[in-house]
Amino acid sequence: MERAYLHGEHEIFRRSLRKFLEKEAFPYYEQWESEKQVPRSFWKKAGAQGYLCPWADEKHGAFQADFGYTVVLSEEFERVGTGMVGVGLHNDIVMPYIASYGTDAQKAAWMPGAITGNLISAIAMTEPGTGSDLAAVKTTAIKDGDEYILNGEKSFITNGHSADLVVVVCKTNPKAQPAHKGISLIVVEAGTPGFTKGKKLRKVGQHANDTCELIFEDVRVPANNLLGEEGKGFYYLMAKLQQERLMVAIQSIAASEIMLDSTIEYVKQRKAFGRSISQFQNTQFKLAELKTEIQIGRTFIDRLIVDHVAGKDVVTEVSMAKWWTTDLAKKVANECMQLHGGYGYMEEYDIARRYRDVAVSSIYAGSNEIMKVIIAKNMGL
Repeated sequence: MERAYLHGEHEIFRRSLRKFLEKEAFPYYEQWESEKQVPRSFWKKAGAQGYLCPWADEKHGAFQADFGYTVVLSEEFERVGTGMVGVGLHNDIVMPYIASYGTDAQKAAWMPGAITGNLISAIAMTEPGTGSDLAAVKTTAIKDGDEYILNGEKSFITNGHSADLVVVVCKTNPKAQPAHKGISLIVVEAGTPGFTKGKKLRKVGQHANDTCELIFEDVRVPANNLLGEEGKGFYYLMAKLQQERLMVAIQSIAASEIMLDSTIEYVKQRKAFGRSISQFQNTQFKLAELKTEIQIGRTFIDRLIVDHVAGKDVVTEVSMAKWWTTDLAKKVANECMQLHGGYGYMEEYDIARRYRDVAVSSIYAGSNEIMKVIIAKNMGL
């Protein structure tokens, strides 16, 4: 299907990227899952090829690529495995905060390293007692002269163990009413005294995606590390969550397409009762249904990408896309595993890994229940 935002140069880029990943990622992905981390060496190789933050300003070392390149990167990294989402988080979620709200000095300090892969980023929103309700965060950053003193704990932080740079969601005014007006974003660099990283968490899936807890104990951070204005953090988060949730939808529909394609190939080869599984009507109906739903999802996502690039407010539609595509991906994983039979439960088969990897997609970037709350609110309910 033709996609309005992709052109010849994007497909050339895709072929180059795919060749790179076939050499530098696919052969090592199982090892990365075992190590619970994508190694820094890969980040540097990706940076050297222009695959990190390609949208960034030329003066920082990127090439100001349009959003089509972002989509291609997301889809091709998903082909390797959902555990590669840490690269996408760095590219399309964390660093855009710095590009949009950072000062010239902050961008000059952090953007070049993020583009080369010498600097890995993370964003610390979730806390042990706070998930989708960002206004309820308890991490504080109290001004003391020309520094902030941070105290608090963050959990489930993607890239947390690798991160050189963390955008921390915190309260610079814990007494603010309403509470969200006290939230600010402060950048904390690894190695800052009092900032420690917990061990890599043992997750059900996405094993190559390093995830850990972050602890801040009387961490003194220069006041110059404040992103944007004090008390505006919640508004910055709301402004960027449209793209974050769109990226999750893009990854989810790509994962669904990948699972379907691999299952079609499998059922054509696998035989039972003297014929291929693909010849059974049940198999055909199941795959026809999945193909239809995925095509509907793809059409919707592609339209949203065009609207997002045009700068339109599509928060409601992106909330719809996020919950629907992540639920779809879980459905596809379940149906495709079933069609693989016992082999689908074996780690040697890609469907087994994807079955466990997609499970969390309906939880992160705002749970699907929160997406429905947003939709209902915007319906005037």
